[in-house]
Amino acid sequence: MSKIKILLVEDDPNLGDILKDYLGVKGFDVILCRDGEEGWNKYKKDYYQLCLLDVMMPIKDGFTLGKEIRKVEENIPIIYLTAKNMKEDVIQGFRIGADDYITKPFSMEELLMRINAILRRTNQQGEKTILKSYKFGNFILHYDKQLLEGPQGTNKLTSKENELLRLLASSLNENVSRSFALKQIWGDDSYFNARSMDVYLSKIRKLLKTDESVQIITLHGEGFKLVAN
Repeated sequence: MSKIKILLVEDDPNLGDILKDYLGVKGFDVILCRDGEEGWNKYKKDYYQLCLLDVMMPIKDGFTLGKEIRKVEENIPIIYLTAKNMKEDVIQGFRIGADDYITKPFSMEELLMRINAILRRTNQQGEKTILKSYKFGNFILHYDKQLLEGPQGTNKLTSKENELLRLLASSLNENVSRSFALKQIWGDDSYFNARSMDVYLSKIRKLLKTDESVQIITLHGEGFKLVAN
């Protein structure tokens, strides 16, 4: 089972290292960044299941980073870490979409409990049910049979085509990150798997050409999405 991946952005070198090591021991895969700009660049290039963001940071503060992340993925859990204890800051954090807010100094055990509570809640609410069929435009994907029914007949899909199209159809008109798709279907986001996925996407696009209202749009640096009018 793959580890939960956490983006940790903390400019205090001692605290950052301690948090990374502690959460690593607890079974998480933690990527540590020292400022908001580095955090944003890391976030854009990979898939994370939770973000721990310090509020007061150089170059780009945690609130600004949180807003940028929310524009890309509105449902990713965000916990803010801060030395401040002002009511206004707490309100601002929740206003821009914080799932939790913990004030320094805090115990590692308390942080771990909050992380696990949020992950349990978001997993229960966020998992998409795998259906037997998906309709988009004039197509029906019969996922259970690996068949794509369209305007000009029915095509048998390979297992990878079937999984990739189901992932896109289950997030219809929503962005799907490349890293997420690769890890869900291929197991990792290596260069060779990415090239393989591009080949399958090209094949799927050809199958969808018979309906002009349906297309797969590539969002450079972010991923792609299946769009149906």
